[in-house]
Amino acid sequence: MARAELGVPTPIPAAWRRIDIGSGAIGVAERDALGTGARVAVWPPRNLPRLLTIVDSELARLDRQVSRFRADSEISRIHSAGGVVHRVSEGLAEAIRVALAAARWTGGLVDPTVGAALVSLGYDRDFVEIGTGQASVAPVAATPVPGWQMVRLDGAALRLPDGITLDLGATAKGLGADRAAAAAFAAAGTGGVLVSLGGDIAVVGEAPMDGWPVWVADADTTSGMSLTAAQLVRLAVGALASSSTTCRRWQRNGQQMHHIVDPRTGLPANGPWRTASVAAATCAAANAASTAAIVAGEQAEAWLVAEGLTARLVAHDGTVRLTGGWPATNGGTLPASCRGLFETGSYQHQVWSRS
Repeated sequence: MARAELGVPTPIPAAWRRIDIGSGAIGVAERDALGTGARVAVWPPRNLPRLLTIVDSELARLDRQVSRFRADSEISRIHSAGGVVHRVSEGLAEAIRVALAAARWTGGLVDPTVGAALVSLGYDRDFVEIGTGQASVAPVAATPVPGWQMVRLDGAALRLPDGITLDLGATAKGLGADRAAAAAFAAAGTGGVLVSLGGDIAVVGEAPMDGWPVWVADADTTSGMSLTAAQLVRLAVGALASSSTTCRRWQRNGQQMHHIVDPRTGLPANGPWRTASVAAATCAAANAASTAAIVAGEQAEAWLVAEGLTARLVAHDGTVRLTGGWPATNGGTLPASCRGLFETGSYQHQVWSRS
């Protein structure tokens, strides 16, 4: 008899840690990845070991393409090469295409040309290294953001003016979750898959019960206390992502910095919201929308409503605002949505066809 039939969990790849959620119907594992944490949940659970290998492959591919913290990544090589026109791989082209589509959709509230601004603020290496190092005493100064309109992508030809540093952080993590979940489900052919990268979640296939149970938490890391209780929601289709000013923080010349840059100022966003969680058709779209909401500030709620997006905004004082049918109580199912679907060629077709 097979190990799973005997009640013995099938071994998983060494880097992953199996998580016991008290249910034998779903297999769950997690590991560190891409400077954050990755979690994969699948049913039936017998699919877990081989699907983790597929997720590993997708995450490694994304890292080689878009990481600005790896000197050998494709995007780093482009930044160091000089020149204006570069030939890029299909995977990096997709990532840049999604980032430009997100910039267009949000009216520039998210912008992939914020890379130099992030570097000037001190986010110039993997965040783990920033967190363990000494606080910088360099003065804080705004670095102008060139603007996404200066970047052109025509098939595999990327036109990137000298001096522009791309940072795809507002969409790449979501894109990675979308890619990994789609690839894993394609291999499984049945059941359901959830992939979470740092809490940005994509689900594919049939969800268990009334939807995958997801805790949406909000913590004030400056005081170490949670000011807003976590909420349990259920995600049956699509994706969910959160952006927050309370994580990825560091000090520079006595000032608290965070990683969400307002492209209009070149400085960390300074609006009323500390956390934004958004449900959308794809995780890349949810990732972009949650970042845009933080940057939009007072206009965030109106923008989310106009876009028909389901969202949860948490203010610095703990006030919570809900849009688009986000459930007010624990255990509610997030409404299915085709909102937040970019017009980005093959990526649109790939994600739409699986929903």
